[in-house]
Amino acid sequence: MAGNTCSENTPTTMSAMLLTGHGGIDKLVYHQDVPTPSPAASEVLVQVTATAKNNTDRKAREGLYPTRDKGEVTSFQIGGSPTLTFPRIQGADVVGRVVAVGDGVAAERIGERGLLDFNLYPDTRRNINLAPDYYGHGADGGFAEYIAVPADQFHAVDNPELADAELAAMGMCSYQTALHMLNAAGVTAGERVLVTGASGGVGTALIQLCRIMGAIPYALSTPDKAQALSELGAEAVLDRSAMQDFTDKVRTVTDGRPFDAVMDLVGGEMTDRFIDSMIFDMKGRASYPRLSIAGASGGNLSEILWTRIYLYQVQIFGVSHGTRDEAEQLVAWIRSGQLKPVLHAAFKLSDLHDAENYFVDRGSNFLGKIVIVPDSQWQAHGAPFALEAPR
Repeated sequence: MAGNTCSENTPTTMSAMLLTGHGGIDKLVYHQDVPTPSPAASEVLVQVTATAKNNTDRKAREGLYPTRDKGEVTSFQIGGSPTLTFPRIQGADVVGRVVAVGDGVAAERIGERGLLDFNLYPDTRRNINLAPDYYGHGADGGFAEYIAVPADQFHAVDNPELADAELAAMGMCSYQTALHMLNAAGVTAGERVLVTGASGGVGTALIQLCRIMGAIPYALSTPDKAQALSELGAEAVLDRSAMQDFTDKVRTVTDGRPFDAVMDLVGGEMTDRFIDSMIFDMKGRASYPRLSIAGASGGNLSEILWTRIYLYQVQIFGVSHGTRDEAEQLVAWIRSGQLKPVLHAAFKLSDLHDAENYFVDRGSNFLGKIVIVPDSQWQAHGAPFALEAPR
């Protein structure tokens, strides 16, 4: 049996945090009377229990995705026109339980716990995604009590050892981006890979994925996070606050060998130094230097001599999101226990302003992901991971 099967307990309205325009956190307004969505054909209605916060939430809110004018206030328009309209419910990495199904979806899926593949795919191709958009941007996301999503993109993960907040911390926005960075650069077993921005969601995902693939990750972070990153799988941790003589420090930790590839989330003036770390011994390389870029936390403009790029044959890959095949590979690794959550803390949905401020001002103890939990789900899924909660 399939189609229009609903839980009798699903309310007609819900609580949600609405983004009302580009700007500061005052543009995020908490409402408790937002209409609950209904699942369309081939969709499921999910009662949200946890949604990971990503840096893209802030950047989209502030309009920090220009592609021509560096002062432009805008967001993703890769498909040719803007898809972020207001009001919008943000939140991409959604975990919850199916409470209703649309036409064509088996009623047996009701009660299933799962993780959302966050992409709004432009077509059905499985191995390419040329116009990326995502839930929380081009369609309403998970900073709410309910969300309607395609049934084939809500992947069941019933591992009892993973709490809902922990599963959200392994959401696709970070992990799929990380996997696509590695795949784009063709990283293989045994290669030495520098991971910049290593303490964030994509960085911690990259370290784990390198180890699964047999590559050797080196982290760029701060000394106070070195032990945690080493325990996660980093071969060595280089100090991002002391970048002078960077290639000499690279030689020290790699026995004199250059990095085979760099996974860059920083950009800005650091880019040239990351290239240095791959080209100081071209005769000692077995492959071309490769730079995958999926972030610009250190600045959106980098000054690079093009002669360094083409003479040293540096291959550069821009990465945004990933593919259906990569999403399913990640879910398989999560189910098998090969990927581990790196969860920093949970916040109530009504306290999203506090979470945004904490994320921007995060201190030296910050590692991994912040997760947002609806107030109605807090005691079961958020309280054990609150900042003040014992770990």
